Amino acid sequence: MSPLSRAWHLCIVSYIAASVLYTTSFLVIYLFGAPLKAAIELGLPSGSPLWVAKETEERTTNPSNGDAFSDGQRIPTVLESPGGYNIDSDMFSMNLWQQTNVSHRNGAFDLERTLSAEQQLVFSKAFATSMNPTKIVPYFYKASGPFEQDDVTITSIITSNRLDVFARLVARYQGPISVTLHVKNTTSELTRVLGQLRKTYSSSDLMSRYVDVHLVVDSFERQFNTWRNIARLFARTDYILMLDVDFYLCTDFRASLNKNPWIKRQLETGMAAMVIPAFEFTGFEEGKDPSNFPETKKDLLKLVKRGRIDMFHAGWKPGHNSTDYPRFYSASPGEIYQVKEYQSAYEPYVILKKNGPPWCEERFVGYGGNKAACLFEMYLAGVTYYVLSDHFLIHQNHLYEETARRTERKYNRKIYAGFKEEVCFRYLRSYRDTGLLNTTRARNAVAECKKLKPIRISAPQLLGD
Repeated sequence: MSPLSRAWHLCIVSYIAASVLYTTSFLVIYLFGAPLKAAIELGLPSGSPLWVAKETEERTTNPSNGDAFSDGQRIPTVLESPGGYNIDSDMFSMNLWQQTNVSHRNGAFDLERTLSAEQQLVFSKAFATSMNPTKIVPYFYKASGPFEQDDVTITSIITSNRLDVFARLVARYQGPISVTLHVKNTTSELTRVLGQLRKTYSSSDLMSRYVDVHLVVDSFERQFNTWRNIARLFARTDYILMLDVDFYLCTDFRASLNKNPWIKRQLETGMAAMVIPAFEFTGFEEGKDPSNFPETKKDLLKLVKRGRIDMFHAGWKPGHNSTDYPRFYSASPGEIYQVKEYQSAYEPYVILKKNGPPWCEERFVGYGGNKAACLFEMYLAGVTYYVLSDHFLIHQNHLYEETARRTERKYNRKIYAGFKEEVCFRYLRSYRDTGLLNTTRARNAVAECKKLKPIRISAPQLLGD
């Protein structure tokens, strides 16, 4: 080959290599770095969402087919179909999710919006381990607000038979609430429940000001963790309180959070959760009327001493006794203490950062283990639980579906045993691979997973030094 041919061949090879390198770099930037790069160049905060909702045009009130939202949007009217009732995805405001797409031209990044996905497709992936098909309708009712970003949103779940209790919670809290309402996908149920919901929501200005309601329409009962995750996903403040709707807020924990910057600093890390101790009346009838509930710790302790109030579900101590009730009773005003004796059945009601701690495992359907699984994975992820000793909640007594509870707990007990082994292995391996296994971050996981015989036998190398 002549010198000229060799030079020409070298130029061609160099050009091809440069083209491949350029294309590869662009793909890496496009797939992984572009959104962050764009955010930096556009002056957006690093926490700005990469996926944003595209709102459809605002609907106006039409007396013939629906009532008006407080913000002018129409309440979707349920339409009959051969297979039952459907809520058309075009009948609520957030219908498409679009990604901020960045293209690279002449050494500069240009912002475009070209990639989109149907909202229900995004939800089917986000809640892929839930029972399907399920229709999720976020912000079926949307609160007018406004909300402070560092406020605490109560996230909860309700069914149609608890709407009266929910209204009581709204009146008591008077702060942001994000709630998931499950409705069976049948003609009669949709008509009945949505009618009750409209009546409840319109009964008080506090509802339209503070409450976001998200619908779940399907035929599956008690997907509690899926419903919890939906309420959390659409909460509009930085912090949330995971709460069951039957609990009465006896004290003003938000005032304590605002007065104590240490609490906010801990929550901001995403590695701390604040426990509000839970109680219930020992007499069923007395515990049904919240007008008689104590609103100060002093009054609470009097009732505890008389045996009229005890820790919540005292018959199942593993659920709440890690809160250390004797210490709570003797704590000084303003004291905040760390949970020291954690156990895997622990399921307190906690304030935490919305973005950071793990989400609830959605494979749990029915009673038993669902909330404990949420708290267990958070604990393995390194979350520390602290008890707010000035504050407490009281359960509003009601009857349970005992037959369903017995059956579902039996099966969820088996699921939870396997889940603990799985999540232990996953977190321990992650800590090992990232060099964190022998650090304080992994301390919770190592201590808890050592209790599991399958982990000790099959993966002793993951339990640290």
